[in-house]
Amino acid sequence: MASKAFPFFSFVILLFLLSQYSVLADNTNDKNQSPFEFINHLQGCHKGDNVKGINELKKYLEKFGYLNYSSYTNQKHANDDDFEELLESAIKTYQLNYHLKKTGVLDPKTISKMIMPRCGMEDIVNGKTRMRSGHKRQNASGHFHTVAHYNFLPENPNWLANKYHLTYAFLAGTPVDAMNPVAKAFTTWAGNTHFTFSVTQGIGHADLRIGFPHGYHGDGSPFDGHGGVLAHAFAPDNWRSHYDTNETWYVGAVEGAIDLESVALHEIGHLFGLGQSSVEGAIMFPTIPPGVTNGNLHGDDIQGIRALYNV
Repeated sequence: MASKAFPFFSFVILLFLLSQYSVLADNTNDKNQSPFEFINHLQGCHKGDNVKGINELKKYLEKFGYLNYSSYTNQKHANDDDFEELLESAIKTYQLNYHLKKTGVLDPKTISKMIMPRCGMEDIVNGKTRMRSGHKRQNASGHFHTVAHYNFLPENPNWLANKYHLTYAFLAGTPVDAMNPVAKAFTTWAGNTHFTFSVTQGIGHADLRIGFPHGYHGDGSPFDGHGGVLAHAFAPDNWRSHYDTNETWYVGAVEGAIDLESVALHEIGHLFGLGQSSVEGAIMFPTIPPGVTNGNLHGDDIQGIRALYNV
């Protein structure tokens, strides 16, 4: 009897350990490849090429702020597969932001970054903000040097000076197991800012509203299915933060899955008014690979929030 009981006991322990990490494991309605996977087939493309899929790449770069054909009188390349000068320039800017060699060519390292799961917020908003804009400080000799790469959302939106306690509520349909990692992310921000937070059941009166929808969900920024855009959040005057329920969410570093707490830390930064950062170790960096976790704020994140609120 003892020899049969041990395997059963081990199985129970394994289930318990897995339950400590799983939030929405394998709860995906779309098991197809990542919506960014098409970029892999464009490796080596450069100016002058005409390859099927380049138009999809243009839409990808438009989504994240690198291209805006509507701002040009001549829009003839907006809907074709021509790799033309504007696209090359957009890719160079992308490479600059992500610390890649500025070639304008879809080399393997550039593609590796582009296909990574990421936040849905633009890297460059309305052409006014760049991830690598940096913030400069003048030293005693009169020279300026870059001290940070944090960014603010356009027009520097923030909460009023006397609004230091924020309430948040979870929309209907939010998985119960998802609430704790999001709450922990709020606690981490509270420990590094002048803000405090509390959860409330009253959706209509909450300062921040958090939900787990999928696809088209009424905010003009539809999710694209498993493995692409993970989540998005809006500026303080909008108060919404959404996570794609079609993702494979976990708590902790689990191979092939996304750590919910790490993504929540990033999205809360947007709710404060922070934009994307070009510092790869920062929470406000736009991408996160599956299987990693980052539960701590980077110095760049903390400098950004303190500079935005003058604290």
